[in-house]
Amino acid sequence: MDRNDSFREFMDAHQQSLMRTAYLLTGDAHIAEDLLQSVLIKIIRRWSKVLSLDRPEAYARKALVNQYISWLRRRAGSELPRADPPETAYSSEDSTVIRIVVRQALLRLPPKQRAVIVLRFYEDRTERETAELMGCSVGTVKSQAHQALSRLRALAPELAPKFSELEDQADTQEAHR
Repeated sequence: MDRNDSFREFMDAHQQSLMRTAYLLTGDAHIAEDLLQSVLIKIIRRWSKVLSLDRPEAYARKALVNQYISWLRRRAGSELPRADPPETAYSSEDSTVIRIVVRQALLRLPPKQRAVIVLRFYEDRTERETAELMGCSVGTVKSQAHQALSRLRALAPELAPKFSELEDQADTQEAHR
């Protein structure tokens, strides 16, 4: 199998998951596509090395988080373009309203806290995996998650019980891993 075939195979298996992570980090589908594309360009240049790693997907996910944080640092003080959801969400489905409220609250978190929430709770990663992907300690992941969930409770008080439930589930799962 040549380099291009192995990269295509990797993309077939992981593109949706990586795109979901990029979207949850950026909060905008177009920016998420740009983020993923820029990371994939870097990865394909190093594909031989990446392929030799135990977990190329973990490398790609870590590259996504790092590139996202790097973009934010460069844009510090300037606005990030994004399409905001409607001021008032109207839906007969509670889950749609909840998704919009959570998305709006996520977008107001600092980049590292958002990355921790996305990796820990949306990607269902362990604290150790999240720490590895972010290049920090497990303690940092725990404190960032705690601060982020506290901030989410403040930003969306109507969902505070759901955030507490999420935190309790994660603690229980972590204890069993």
